[in-house]
Amino acid sequence: MILDLIYLLVIIAVTLQFPGMLLNQKEQQFLDIAKKLVLFHFLLGVAYYFQTRNGGGDAWGYWRAGKSMTGDTFWVAIREGEGTLFTQALNYFPAGVLNMGFFANTMFFSMLGALGMVLFFVVAIRTVPYNKIISGYVLFPVIFFLPNLHFWSAGVGKDTILFLCIAMFAYGVMKPLVRMPLLIISILLALSIRPHIVLFLVVGFGLAYIMGGKVSAFQRFAFSAVLIGIGIAILPSVMEFAKIEEASVESFDSFAAKKADVLSRSHTGSAIDISSYPFPLKVLTFWFRPFFFDARNINGLVASIENLLLVIVFIKAMRTQPLKAFRAAPFVIKGLVFFLIVGTLAFSQSLGNVGIMIRMRNMFLPGLLIYLMWVFSYEQQRIREFQLYQKQLSALKKKKEE
Repeated sequence: MILDLIYLLVIIAVTLQFPGMLLNQKEQQFLDIAKKLVLFHFLLGVAYYFQTRNGGGDAWGYWRAGKSMTGDTFWVAIREGEGTLFTQALNYFPAGVLNMGFFANTMFFSMLGALGMVLFFVVAIRTVPYNKIISGYVLFPVIFFLPNLHFWSAGVGKDTILFLCIAMFAYGVMKPLVRMPLLIISILLALSIRPHIVLFLVVGFGLAYIMGGKVSAFQRFAFSAVLIGIGIAILPSVMEFAKIEEASVESFDSFAAKKADVLSRSHTGSAIDISSYPFPLKVLTFWFRPFFFDARNINGLVASIENLLLVIVFIKAMRTQPLKAFRAAPFVIKGLVFFLIVGTLAFSQSLGNVGIMIRMRNMFLPGLLIYLMWVFSYEQQRIREFQLYQKQLSALKKKKEE
């Protein structure tokens, strides 16, 4: 345990350097809040440790598998493994080589999740110019302190790695030529863990590029061809991962129906029978549940409070001009929104367990939050432009009168 505490101090010290490395000179005003965001993330990582330290669950299994690996089995798992086996291999260095206990190993993964959180934080700073005050509270950065946003990206497992991959991808596409290594690493990592997430990213950001107003017809055609090629290349891996035999509407419908049935059974815990839900209700269930009537413990209550806040912010944003704001949004925000839509279309049809919903939604939640922030910012931008226009018009009238 002493060794774990030493590792903890080193990990936190290293992670606290991330914000200073990513924020430029003009953004240094956000440095203190970014460091608090990192510390809050580690706090939720400790909470994750206490919930999973009983020897059960995926996190404990990944750590045990990584600890028992040899160098040879590690390389085999890295080269040929996917999903669970690949995630086990990612635990080899902290658990097997550095001999970290489960606590330090959890903090190591919390460091990866914190890096992803800081990357999303930077994306928000650089794309959303104006803040919003709701009931006396500034929306940013408060909205980045939602406990479940941190909890599910702070533990040992696939969710934390994928959260980091999506953050690296979003940060990378803002300057793709300069950050190409970051994009490649994020795609390769995600492809080895959950290949369908890469497909969602490619489709989401591809659509954002194709629908961009400044893209010529030739560029759209060329990029569409590349997008289709990448999709076809990834599709076999996605189908093999999901155990779908053929790419047909019937096969995908059957897969969704089976998943919904398995994940809606009573033995899965906090189950919801979504099979009879209309499509819009399935989407709202994926985005905003669990709610208070679903809460069975303290975790469910915290998640319900968060979702209530999300619903309030979402409704306020939808009462402005969300479609106009979307059309005017920066490329990365459009990509994150399309990524959210594609993920929602896929997961809202099959997930019937609120715990799994929260985990899956967590990959898409930063994109939703940043988009909602952008909607409010766009509204303020329009108001400021109108006020400036009125001032200029008033000044012009005074000159004419003189």
